[in-house]
Amino acid sequence: MATIVPEKLTRLFINVQQLWQVPRLLETAFPSPPCTVGTSDVPKVFWKPYIHAGYRPLNRTWKYYFLTLFQQHNEAVNVWTHLVAALILLLRFQKLSQTVDFVSDPHARPLLIIAIASITYLTFSTLAHLLQAKSEFWHYSFFFMDYVGVAIYQYSSALVHYYYAIEPDWHARIMGFYMPGAVLLAWLSCAGSCYAKYRYHQLPRHLSRLCQEMPLGLAYALDISPVIHRLYTAQPSEQADPALLYHKCQVLFFLIGAFFFSYPYPEKWFPGKCHFFGQGHQIFHVFLVLCTLAQVQAVALDYESRREIYTSLHGDQTHNFSALCFLTIACCLLTAAYMTSKVKCKLNCKGE
Repeated sequence: MATIVPEKLTRLFINVQQLWQVPRLLETAFPSPPCTVGTSDVPKVFWKPYIHAGYRPLNRTWKYYFLTLFQQHNEAVNVWTHLVAALILLLRFQKLSQTVDFVSDPHARPLLIIAIASITYLTFSTLAHLLQAKSEFWHYSFFFMDYVGVAIYQYSSALVHYYYAIEPDWHARIMGFYMPGAVLLAWLSCAGSCYAKYRYHQLPRHLSRLCQEMPLGLAYALDISPVIHRLYTAQPSEQADPALLYHKCQVLFFLIGAFFFSYPYPEKWFPGKCHFFGQGHQIFHVFLVLCTLAQVQAVALDYESRREIYTSLHGDQTHNFSALCFLTIACCLLTAAYMTSKVKCKLNCKGE
């Protein structure tokens, strides 16, 4: 007994010593601050309007950029908003899979598509904002990948609104062109965003915004139309439906987010004060995440409560919608690959 207590105290002392070494180990593992530079130290393609500091230096190792996840820079908030949202949705769909038979129920397939698409676009966006500082080539490549993710999410949003949220009379009006239009506009959104990025500093600012925002706006107008029609025509007895509240929230959150996506506020109002926090794009990310969470909850409720409606409207067409999803993915991936090859040629000519 006399020796047991000293032995335990010795072990405790050793463990405390090891704990004191943890900060030193973290110091060697993570990039040492300051890890950011100003606009004069990065190419023009990396510049953000009214953001003059907080950029990460180029041509470091991949490990360096992955570890900047834990550092302060002007993309940190953009990374974390979508990373946390992807994890939340992953848990949400894991819980949903306990009550929804995604394998055997063909009418659950659109819900599975929105699940995969929403996590995919959030993951692609996280990687783009985290790793794009590696070089000019990777800056373009990762954002092209980001645009592919957004286009896939656009198609999946159109699909679940058309499948679960639509009213029969609106379905009768748009059934001939809605889904083909959703595919076309999703691809145009991807292509327009890639082209605007590729020619960002060569096109006039208004023309660059037109290439990117017009297809996005048209796509949203079509995709959300079943929801808007349902909200507009809802009877007083239907107002208590909780899905309608979530649909209203997703529309509101998207419109607020779209404003901050299109205009560089509040950094324009406070130049030099929003290098790390408070950028319009960061606010856009937050509201886009809220929009996605509200949308997923709304269509999950619609899946549960409107089965009689959507089974009579769509029958066994889920395989057609899945095929259109694969077509959208293929077209967007080919477009991104083509634009990446254009960037490579451009940078090679620049290097010569």
